[in-house]
Amino acid sequence: MKIYLVGGAVRDKLLGLKTKDRDWVVVGSNPEEMKQQNYTQVGADFPVFLHPETKEEYALARTERKKGHGYQGFECYASSEVTLEEDLKRRDLSINAMAMDLSGQIIDPFNGRADLKSKTLRHVSKAFSEDPLRILRVARFAARLEPLGFQIAKKTMHLMQAMDKAGETKHLVSERVWQETERALKEDSPWVFFDTLKKSGSLQTLFPEIDALFGVPQPPKYHPEIDSGIHSIMSLQAACILSKEPDVRFASLVHDLGKALSPTDKLPHHYGHEKKGLKLIKGLCQRLKIPNHYRELALLVSEFHTHVHKVNELKSATILKVLKQCDAFRRPERFEKVLLCCEADAKGRTGFEEIKYPQGQFFLEALKQAQSVTASSLINKGIIQQGTTGKEVGMQIDLERKARIKLLQQGNT
Repeated sequence: MKIYLVGGAVRDKLLGLKTKDRDWVVVGSNPEEMKQQNYTQVGADFPVFLHPETKEEYALARTERKKGHGYQGFECYASSEVTLEEDLKRRDLSINAMAMDLSGQIIDPFNGRADLKSKTLRHVSKAFSEDPLRILRVARFAARLEPLGFQIAKKTMHLMQAMDKAGETKHLVSERVWQETERALKEDSPWVFFDTLKKSGSLQTLFPEIDALFGVPQPPKYHPEIDSGIHSIMSLQAACILSKEPDVRFASLVHDLGKALSPTDKLPHHYGHEKKGLKLIKGLCQRLKIPNHYRELALLVSEFHTHVHKVNELKSATILKVLKQCDAFRRPERFEKVLLCCEADAKGRTGFEEIKYPQGQFFLEALKQAQSVTASSLINKGIIQQGTTGKEVGMQIDLERKARIKLLQQGNT
């Protein structure tokens, strides 16, 4: 039995990055021997074991054979006869196909170290094209390693494009698509993930609502970048500067989906795109089984981002209505995220990247003023009398809130 550290742990060690998880491969062993040494088997499709003390995963060296569509269409073969090189050959990228033995020696049969040095994401073998999940993985690695200067090899991109054209991407299950997407949204450069999918052709397959934005024009006066798809990517870039929260980044990316539904004879204008986008967001989230908190934030940003932008033009009653419809009184933390997304939208335009966004601060102050108005505060002031009905109390609270917001507006002029 020989044990090797493999995959991302070796890659990250050589890059000087912090290792998140450690995976191990065991060569020359079998399930019975692993169990005798108190490893616990957890893999159903192929033998994976948990170390008795560290609980890290140890997999028996294995090979795979394509037998169907999608990333699940494989037949795995694990045996004491499978070599380390055979196991590494089935991996996606050369930089993930290195191993390190217990003495620290690097085993690199597919030139992963050379690709680390040249900052290249390159597939290990033609077997790469058998698993469409690898398109998403490469896109995610590109998003993670872009700050270090990594680029996808041309031949690897050609393979990804061919895989999508062959229809392999359509066989990915929604849970895995979202799992990789969510992980990408947490990386330093998540826009690279979507840009890579666009170049490979998979954005149209997996995220048709986003892909449909590319080529849709906007008024040059407000959007010098013109293209709605480019604006959405730029909004995501701006959101990454403002927040590390993946739901903020996702909502910023999809806030303008409704622009793809604008009548061609009305372009480059997009009247009512805010509400048109709601159906598309709901469909996207339902199809990919995206968690509710992502969906809820994205819907609020889509519907109300124009209101927030134009706060100086709104009546106090409208501002209060926006606060209520966003459930800002009960969920102020989420409302702050809505405002961050609106700021990302405003800054996600060519030449507007460094603009100030006082609208967000104004809405926060308006919420603070409105929160200070309560039934007890109005009773103490004698505005509400004993015996006043609940409906009348609510009306008085709203009147006072609007008055406070109006005073705030007057102080801002």
